[in-house]
Amino acid sequence: MRMRGRDVLVEALVHAFLGAEWTHDALRAAAADSLGARRRWLGPLVTRVLVAFPHPPVDAPRELGRCIAALLPDRAQPVVAHLVPVAASAATSSSPVPRIDGVADLAALLGLSIDALDGLADARSWNRRAPEGRLQHYDHVWRERPGRVARLLEVPRGRLRAVQRTVLDEIVGLAPVHPAAHGFVPGRSAITGAAEHVGSAVVVTLDLQRFFAQVTAPRVFGLLRREGLPEAVAYTLTGLCTHAVPVAVLRRLPEGGSPEERAGLRRALTLPHLPQGAPTSPALANLALRRLDARLTGYAEAAGARYTRYADDLAFSGDERFARRAEAFARGVQRVVEDAGYAVNPRKTRIRRAAVRQSVTGVVVNVRPNVRRADVDRLHAILHNCAVHGPAGQNRAGVGDFRAHLLGRIAWVAAVNPGRGASLRAVFDRIEWGAGGAVR
Repeated sequence: MRMRGRDVLVEALVHAFLGAEWTHDALRAAAADSLGARRRWLGPLVTRVLVAFPHPPVDAPRELGRCIAALLPDRAQPVVAHLVPVAASAATSSSPVPRIDGVADLAALLGLSIDALDGLADARSWNRRAPEGRLQHYDHVWRERPGRVARLLEVPRGRLRAVQRTVLDEIVGLAPVHPAAHGFVPGRSAITGAAEHVGSAVVVTLDLQRFFAQVTAPRVFGLLRREGLPEAVAYTLTGLCTHAVPVAVLRRLPEGGSPEERAGLRRALTLPHLPQGAPTSPALANLALRRLDARLTGYAEAAGARYTRYADDLAFSGDERFARRAEAFARGVQRVVEDAGYAVNPRKTRIRRAAVRQSVTGVVVNVRPNVRRADVDRLHAILHNCAVHGPAGQNRAGVGDFRAHLLGRIAWVAAVNPGRGASLRAVFDRIEWGAGGAVR
């Protein structure tokens, strides 16, 4: 059966090329067999394809197809004799991410049928257009911030969340991150990142704007491809791990922030992006920022400075010589970030000399890693009031599990300053919690 159409011709050439030995003569012969004739334009086409792809792109048939479509001469006769079946395959890769040859293998790894996987991946963005209800994959919660634009939590529902957790544990969590990244990395923390800047003449901190929302679906697809995953697998994983916020949710954006900030947030959330609230988002954000981390590390080293990143917090520090040009350096960092396609929040850039309190991710770093005295005093006052008056009236922020919340804050202090943490824990132990312990 002979088939016509330019798209059919491209598909036939992709199948023919990927099913043949990757040499000029073999590719030309396979294409001629598929087309039912040896066309004059095949030789030059094969030559240019081999220049674009020195090795067979077995894991990238779509990319090969786009290349062929761009190279096809207008006179190419769109008639195809037959299609050569070709099995999908992952390219050889040194990445620790496991080899997954196709969508069927991915579905098996995740314990899903292919139909269920397709539904959760939502490649057609059906969820963005569907009315809110039980068929939605995400819950959306706006968190207001006084004087600032609100933050949106995009929390995946049960089944999708479980699948994303498997994706994190079995796939994306295995890929290496840059040494400068300290957030969401086993063995690293805000404290290890801050410790890199102790005793510096100057500390420069900047904040990435709309951290998760700036990591769009094309960025996620690209980083998964760089880990050696085939196009179809990377495409499906991108769908599983990104989300476009429904219009109805964007209409509920609370007041706060400038008109420009609000418009920018709406634009970012409209496109498929890493959702803040998905278990895969922190790891994927770290992978997406590997190249930026490498560039900022090199930029800092050239200036005699150190660089670390904890999520969206960028920190640099150095000696007196670096301190003298810290302002110009900060402007340079902003240019590097913008060149990579991200944005810095200019209102959060700080340059702190040794004469003032220097802090990185909430940790004071002037002499040694420490907690701000005001924060410790505030927590001590809450604990004291709980011990004297009972905890029921002290949960003014309405935290879900007040007891666990206080223990978490004490643990943070203890991790930075064990002595102060022990003192706070002694006050906590005097609190009478009553039955259940969780005060709401």
